[in-house]
Amino acid sequence: LKAQASGLESFRRQRKQTKQTVEAMAPKKAEKVAKAVKSSVSRKTKKIRTKVRFHRPKTLIKARDPKYPRKSTESREDKLDKYRIIQCPVTTESAMKKIEEINTLVFLVDLKATKPKIKEAVRQLYDVKCAKVNTLIRPDGKKKAYVHLTQDYDALDVANRIGII
Repeated sequence: LKAQASGLESFRRQRKQTKQTVEAMAPKKAEKVAKAVKSSVSRKTKKIRTKVRFHRPKTLIKARDPKYPRKSTESREDKLDKYRIIQCPVTTESAMKKIEEINTLVFLVDLKATKPKIKEAVRQLYDVKCAKVNTLIRPDGKKKAYVHLTQDYDALDVANRIGII
């Protein structure tokens, strides 16, 4: 019986406290209601859509500011230096004939190398001026360049310096 009596008493105490808090909050609630009654009722208007398709609104796009580089070094493939452009001279009989007769050197070059880049690479590597460069891609997928030298330079001398002959 004592346990029930103490439980009943604690219940009454809690009820009394909640009643007091409700009474304390009553003026605030009344003010809120009065304010709502005074102001006009406004409803949110629905946006009228004029187009059939919905496009996501454009939001702020910031420039990337990475904390660390995604690759540790620059990619090597982008750099076509003179040693990468010219891979090796061609030493076949037909290439030798071109060296002797029409003052032309024949090289295997990188597939991505352009004619001006080949011309520049030959000038840097062998100190000769090129009149013009003809290129073709062989059936095995390699690029071959015919480098015609100017009258000032002899292809036979350059071939001896390189070590073709």
